[in-house]
Amino acid sequence: MVEHSAQLVGISDEHRVLSGMQPSGDSLHLGNYVGALLNWVTMQEKYDAFFFIPDLHGITVPHEPAELRSRTRNTAAQFLAGGIDVERSTLFVQSHVPEHVQLSWILTCITGMGEASRMTQFKDKSAKQGADSAGVGLLTYPMLMAADILLYQPDGVPVGDDQKQHVELARNLAQRFNHRFGETFRVPEPFIPEVGARIYDLQDPTTKMSKSASSPNGRLNILDTDKKLAKKIKSAVTDAGTEIRFDRETKPGISNLLSIYSAVSGKSIDELVEEYQGKMYGHLKVDLADAVVARFGPIRDRALELLEDPAELDALLARGAEKARAIASPLLDDVYAKVGFLPSTRA
Repeated sequence: MVEHSAQLVGISDEHRVLSGMQPSGDSLHLGNYVGALLNWVTMQEKYDAFFFIPDLHGITVPHEPAELRSRTRNTAAQFLAGGIDVERSTLFVQSHVPEHVQLSWILTCITGMGEASRMTQFKDKSAKQGADSAGVGLLTYPMLMAADILLYQPDGVPVGDDQKQHVELARNLAQRFNHRFGETFRVPEPFIPEVGARIYDLQDPTTKMSKSASSPNGRLNILDTDKKLAKKIKSAVTDAGTEIRFDRETKPGISNLLSIYSAVSGKSIDELVEEYQGKMYGHLKVDLADAVVARFGPIRDRALELLEDPAELDALLARGAEKARAIASPLLDDVYAKVGFLPSTRA
């Protein structure tokens, strides 16, 4: 059974956690839901939780403005429909809190060129785009990410394996600033919650389910229609033979379907394997399609309902930004004073 306890070792109930998810697609997919959103919903019950949509990161590569705006609202609606409660959590859009950019400039100025250029995602993305085509934002966005974290003085930052390097940079910059200018930032800990199954592409069960996958049929999206969800599952790649068992090496397709079924139903993989002894792959796919539709249908419908009233959705995000700025603004004032900026005369 997939447990979504999201307990962060060493983090007590009164401590703060922070996490975000880029609006890089029109819809969140099952991997986002299982790997992040389910954990966040549990975290908000235990911690002082801050969740945000990092739209500023979305312009480090060429983008369409209207598409970014739409995807930001879509992401917010799905967070809310998926269980984020604005009475328990602080939910906001990154660009609505200008302190993120203001602090990122300070942190950029204390980051070494070598340190920045060694960041794995910069090397990977700049290699794909070509050194002359890559924007400087690809080099500097890890400092913006560090600002995202440090502004809220979180005790823990739940991240995936691919983001640990960014949290490590935030820790290094916090320590460097504290050493040069006096104690200011809490040094956060990266936490990789041991929860949730790893969800793979339906068409290529050896690669992680991703928004950037070559085929959209490999992705189960929250905003997909019931019919489309069922069709994708029924056309999922399976393996040689007919036995339904979990074996990631020799039966990656069936193992992935079992992992997805476990994630959306709450049944353990062992229970599912026993339940489908002697049955065909088709039986598993039909029942899995029903389970996914039952889980995603209400979330999709609620998200679409929220999107029908963008003014109300924007108002919820504005209230979240106000709560976030109440934390971020005093911290930035302290930083500005310590680096020697003349005090502002603003009211």
